[in-house]
Amino acid sequence: MPVVVVASFTVKPESVDAVREACKKAVAEVHNEPGCDLYAVHEGDKTFVFVEQWADEDALKTHSTAPGVTALFGAIGEHLDGAPDIKMLTPVPAGDPAKGQVRP
Repeated sequence: MPVVVVASFTVKPESVDAVREACKKAVAEVHNEPGCDLYAVHEGDKTFVFVEQWADEDALKTHSTAPGVTALFGAIGEHLDGAPDIKMLTPVPAGDPAKGQVRP
């Protein structure tokens, strides 16, 4: 069963540009990981939000120690303004299946 992750973190005002570049680099690497159905970053008001979908829990577990994400957190750690908020979610099908859930 797919696993959806929403991860967000706020960065120091002077770090927005550096963090954006680190995120863009990580996205390119993570897209090549097995089981990555979606890995998208969004930005607003010093906050970065990743919306992810993994094929299953094993793919997510592998991702958690993969080079792309470990390099990302190594690069942005000093720029964070607080701890990241990471939520692992399961879909709740409702409404139009094409619009009611994240899909690969």
